[in-house]
Amino acid sequence: MAYNIADLFEHAVDAVPDRVALIVGDEPRTYAELDARANRFANHMASQRIGAGDHIGIFAGNSHQWVEAMLGAFKLRAVPINVNFRYVEEELRYLVDNADMVALVFDAALAERVAPIYKDTPKLRHLVHIADDTDTDSDPPATLPDSIGFEAALASADPERRITERSGDDLYVLYTGGTTGMPKGVVWRHEDVFMALGGGIDAYTNEPVSSEQQLADKAL
Repeated sequence: MAYNIADLFEHAVDAVPDRVALIVGDEPRTYAELDARANRFANHMASQRIGAGDHIGIFAGNSHQWVEAMLGAFKLRAVPINVNFRYVEEELRYLVDNADMVALVFDAALAERVAPIYKDTPKLRHLVHIADDTDTDSDPPATLPDSIGFEAALASADPERRITERSGDDLYVLYTGGTTGMPKGVVWRHEDVFMALGGGIDAYTNEPVSSEQQLADKAL
C-alpha cells in the first residue's frame, strides 16, 4: 500500500470507528462520523467535476468543517490549500490565482472578501460556505449567489468512500506565511508528510515503520 494520508486516516477509522477523533467547542466527532462527512465532501466535489490533482482552497477558522474539507480533498486525491483567514482582498486574490484553485471553502463571515475576487479568478469555479456558527447543522442564507452551503453540499452527497487507488506521490501543498514576501506554496508528497510528521519514522530506532497497518495496530 501507498503511504497516503487518506489511506492512513481510513486505517484509523476502521480500527477505532467509535473513538473520538476531533472536538471543536463542546461538539465531538468520532472517527466514523468524521469519515462519513469527509466522504460526503469528496463525493460532492466529484459531482462538480473536481478530482485528482485539482486544488481546493480552505479559507476559514478552525472548525470541524475545515478538517472535513481537508480529509475529503485527500480522499479525492485533490490538493487542499490552506488560506490564512486574516488575508484581505489583494492577498486572497493573489493566493487563489497563484495556487490555481478551482474550488474554495470559506467561512460565511469572510464572504465580503471572496465576492470581489471571485469573478477575477476564472479558474475558481465552485464555492462552498460554512455557517458562522460552525457547530450548527444548517447553513446561513446564501452569502454569494454561486455559493452552496457546506451542510447542503454534504446532505446531497453519498457518505460512502470512493473506491480509488491512491499514491504516496499524491501532493499536499502548504502555503507559507509570506513574512518575507508573498506566500509560497511548499509542495510535499504524502509519503514525505507521513515520514516527517506522521510517525513514519520510529522515534526509538530511527527506522521507517514496516507498514501503514503497523501504526493502526498500535492504536488499538
